[in-house]
Amino acid sequence: MSELTPLDKAEAAAREAAANTDVARIVAAVLATQQAVQQTPASAPQCQHDHHKPRRSAGEWVGIACAVCVGGVGIAFASIALAILGGVAAIVVLVLRDMWRDYQKGK
Repeated sequence: MSELTPLDKAEAAAREAAANTDVARIVAAVLATQQAVQQTPASAPQCQHDHHKPRRSAGEWVGIACAVCVGGVGIAFASIALAILGGVAAIVVLVLRDMWRDYQKGK
């Protein structure tokens, strides 16, 4: 039997190291995959936004109250204007009816 030369020993050691490197890479990949699978349920995706509707500030409520008051006053004035218009229309109709009767009697 022949004895291995240092060059043959180095070549065998290099082959063994290369084989061990491949095995080490495979083991590292398997471990990384297992860790990722185990961490996924623990760190379930969570919403990054707030589910509560934003509440109105005091300034917004004051603005809404002012708008309601102005709208109410506008409706009140419109109602008064319609009442006055109805009264004026009734007076005009009565005056015109009286004038028509006077005109009919004069014939």
